[in-house]
Amino acid sequence: MDTTTRRISADELLGSPDDGMRHELVGGELRTMTPSGSEHGWVTSDLHESLAVHVRRNRLGRVFAAETGFLLARDPDTVLAPDVAFVRRERVRAVGRHAGYWPGAPDLAIEVVSPNDRPAMVADKVASWLRYGAGMVVVVDPRRRVVSVHRPGRPVRELTEADTLDGEDVVAGWSLAVGTLFADDLDD
Repeated sequence: MDTTTRRISADELLGSPDDGMRHELVGGELRTMTPSGSEHGWVTSDLHESLAVHVRRNRLGRVFAAETGFLLARDPDTVLAPDVAFVRRERVRAVGRHAGYWPGAPDLAIEVVSPNDRPAMVADKVASWLRYGAGMVVVVDPRRRVVSVHRPGRPVRELTEADTLDGEDVVAGWSLAVGTLFADDLDD
């Protein structure tokens, strides 16, 4: 990851030309990440599909794909982009379709750990999501084959392949067997 020394704003980031890289803004400092590998994309796609089908079917709100920026702070600006995000229906209605970064944290942020992600960076991102109002942050670690569930003011829950991830009170009724995230579903 590369960090620039000049502070930039969320508006400058949004207006930047697409250079094929993924960028986030932390306290006005640009952070650039390399594209993720195929396992990351595989797991992220499965999570997005499961969550989106449930949310749409039950009219719970909106699911956002990776690369969607959430504006968490101004002056200096912080814009983070989870791999998958969910925002409750009442918040979506209040903001409506929005061309810029979504104002505020999602209710659920899901992060899938990439091979080049440092543990401290992942921990910082989880702390930021929670500090700025996310009700739940889920971290999926394909290498360790575990899922960590972070909630404000609660201990972290670590789930293994034998467990089931559920949306609790954040995404009512949504659940997913953790083992399916790491399975090769192309076998007969």
